[in-house]
Amino acid sequence: MTAATQPPRSYDVIGFGDEVPGVLALVSAAREYRRRTGKALRTLLMFKGNSQEGVGGHLVRGGLAYLDRSTIPADIRQAYQLPTFGEPAAIYQEFLQRSGVTQIGLDPRKADAALRAMLSEVGADIISRVQIQSVLKDGATLTGIHLANGNIFLGKQFIDSSVNAELAQAAGVPKFQGFGTFGLPDSELPVTLAFESQGLSLQRLKEVELNYLKRFTNPYDTEAQRYIAIAAGADPALINQIRRSLADEQGRLRTMYVGQDHADVRSQALSVTYHAFRGKKMFLPESGVLLDHANIAILPGGRLSWNALMFYVSGAQSEALARGAAKPTPAMLEEMSFVTKWLKSFGATVVKPASELYIRHAGNIQGAVEPLSGAQMLFGGVPSASAIGTFGYYLDVRGGITGLGNKATAKGMSSISFHHPPLFNIGIRHALLRAVPNLAVVSPASGFDGYACSAGRIVEFNTAVGHGLGIAAAIALTSNRTLASITNGEVRQVLATTGKLPRIYGQSYALEATRLQDFESLMMIA
Repeated sequence: MTAATQPPRSYDVIGFGDEVPGVLALVSAAREYRRRTGKALRTLLMFKGNSQEGVGGHLVRGGLAYLDRSTIPADIRQAYQLPTFGEPAAIYQEFLQRSGVTQIGLDPRKADAALRAMLSEVGADIISRVQIQSVLKDGATLTGIHLANGNIFLGKQFIDSSVNAELAQAAGVPKFQGFGTFGLPDSELPVTLAFESQGLSLQRLKEVELNYLKRFTNPYDTEAQRYIAIAAGADPALINQIRRSLADEQGRLRTMYVGQDHADVRSQALSVTYHAFRGKKMFLPESGVLLDHANIAILPGGRLSWNALMFYVSGAQSEALARGAAKPTPAMLEEMSFVTKWLKSFGATVVKPASELYIRHAGNIQGAVEPLSGAQMLFGGVPSASAIGTFGYYLDVRGGITGLGNKATAKGMSSISFHHPPLFNIGIRHALLRAVPNLAVVSPASGFDGYACSAGRIVEFNTAVGHGLGIAAAIALTSNRTLASITNGEVRQVLATTGKLPRIYGQSYALEATRLQDFESLMMIA
């Protein structure tokens, strides 16, 4: 019997996409189902990437080793006696522990091994390099996925963790392209091609940066000033911005901060040297590329993993890249060859790009059971009594949203910046769908409105949601209900019963939240 003529195979839960929140949602579902029934759950993980390059989406094949962690104000940490990053979901803490993460640096190789082990322990099947041809439905309910190779997989509950909600789209769920929730479907966050370097020690990189910082802040160093002018495209405003980035208010040079397993590049000095070398202006919408100040993960074996090289994309391009299994374009790989030359000039011996792009965002589904806005995050998220966790993060849209400032100005809004990071309580209802009640979307494409996707795209947050969705899937299966009917409170009860409920410490910043609510409401009007 050929692969194309295999009879349909049946599962209880099918996950589409192998981003970490989706993988851990499957693991969570299987564990809770076994706790309730004593039986194994039939689970299938399917995704577009190549499993031989690793399991774990953009953290593994995309090489995004520098993890964005929860941001919690010092006074809240003190009041609740919390560690630096608060209390993440139990399953995320387990994943970090099994991957050997100290603070922020995640070795993609160890992450791949940890995820495979967790999937293996619950008996999950894995198939990769899939293409959806169509879906099978019974009324509103999703019943199966028909792949382009002819194979059919039937399921009872489905969890989509793809960045563009591709399974949900195939199932007929409408989606905003780009920042359609702001009425800007053509605008999108940039994509990043992460890369690893070897042979260039952090000590050597610090020396290189310090040398350039001293030179760029010396007005009499004519060659250094010429570099700044080239990198700024001779734009006086950008020249001033670059100069301001080099030192703080007290005149101290903004040298990189080095932690236990990571480094934060705080100035644009290294970026200036690259853009001067390329003769490309340090302005993403104009040049189409920006070597931003890097987040660097320090990995075993002298490897440094860089989150720095950003590419400008439209809403349509982001969707197309996601559908193309996040593969970088020839133009992106060509740019990477220049980054390699640049880094080798400082002493790197090997520079290797990730096999896939980190796509930050590719639109948002419409019709979530309870959509979540940036303002709701600032108001504190879901009520404490039904919350399953807490997460804090800046409303950070790295690379900016093209057209948002102009649209705001046209509507009489003077500022598009909301600097107060929300610290909000987590639920699952923004990931559930009215139109397809047995399908959840846990990714940057969940039911986020306005600025919510900026915090909502972060893996740590989505994994907490995924943990809850896994429990919800087990509840749905054992009570013959749909995912969409499961409440936050029911999931919370299970977490409390099993000793997995983290402390809840969301805060309402009412003044800033009201300001953002007004802004989001105004921007969503065409």
